[in-house]
Amino acid sequence: MESSADDGRVTLASVAEEAGVSLSTISKVLNGRADVSAPTRARVEQLLADRGYRRRGGGRSESRAELIELVFHELDPIWSMELIGGVEQVAKEHGLSVVLTVSGSRHAPDPDWIEGVMRRRPVAIVLVFSELAPEYRERLRSRAIPFVIVDPAGDPSPDAPSVGSANWSGGLAATRHLIELGHTRIAAITGPEDMMCSLARVDGYRSAMNSAGLPIDPDWIRFGDFHVSGGRERARELLERRDRPTAIFAGSDMQALGVMEAARERGIRVPEDLSIVGYDDIPLARWLTPRLTTVHQPLRRMGEEAARLAIRLADELDAVGEADVAAGVGSAPTPRMDLATSLVVRESTAPPAAEELSVPVRAPG
Repeated sequence: MESSADDGRVTLASVAEEAGVSLSTISKVLNGRADVSAPTRARVEQLLADRGYRRRGGGRSESRAELIELVFHELDPIWSMELIGGVEQVAKEHGLSVVLTVSGSRHAPDPDWIEGVMRRRPVAIVLVFSELAPEYRERLRSRAIPFVIVDPAGDPSPDAPSVGSANWSGGLAATRHLIELGHTRIAAITGPEDMMCSLARVDGYRSAMNSAGLPIDPDWIRFGDFHVSGGRERARELLERRDRPTAIFAGSDMQALGVMEAARERGIRVPEDLSIVGYDDIPLARWLTPRLTTVHQPLRRMGEEAARLAIRLADELDAVGEADVAAGVGSAPTPRMDLATSLVVRESTAPPAAEELSVPVRAPG
């Protein structure tokens, strides 16, 4: 990709240092980006010319496919589309295409996935997983293919670039809303127990309950699967109790749909007899009857930010050069981004009915 009269190579990192700019600025100059001042552009171009820099094609390596690979372990017809839309929008802005891959479990892609990536040579990868095995990461690094993890299901290692959301704050806001309405018997149905986002949302629920001095019956906390079926089954268990909750915080909108279904089965009215708060704010939440109060998780923006970060990392790696990447040149602090969540109040929540307040509360334990 680059050469000099001295040793056959010129290190763009040294050019950046000499010019007093970042590798990202060098990449912008090489790719003809407009957001570089004229004096800086002239200085960088002159240094590149003086050092005998030669580049092939139009910026990125000619062997690199002009696409971003977006990898899921499963495609939810609603939730996934929000992320896909965000990634596609940013890819289009940068003249890139998106290839969609479904592979593995929620924790990691299948072993054969990495072989396909090596053949496809995408510009960058966005993964909707909790982690990427060290051997996969090493192979991607050797080919200067950056990756970004979206909404990690587990605690990502410190050197894994990732984009998530404020799950604890979301759980806190949802539960506080129900407490402010007058509810004291509040249950929570979160996601799988081995997912960080599930645990963070239920921790927010616990914090709100504890701050209000309300008892938490351990049996009121249930772990689902983020799907309708999980919400329905866990809600059936909760609603069978004599001292059933007057409100349920569901850790996803899809689980909230299951809670509504379980309530209808028992003739329980929403919100007159049972208030429900979801999580995600998928488009369907606005069309339910009643419309769903939920925590807005900026799924589309998460996809956008993950794609922007992946492209920026690709530009920086491209400026350094593949050989220098393999040698560890140009490494920088690993970016981690958590986007804010917000409560959206609609019609699925209301103060508890007087007769519901009179039902005795079973002591926790």
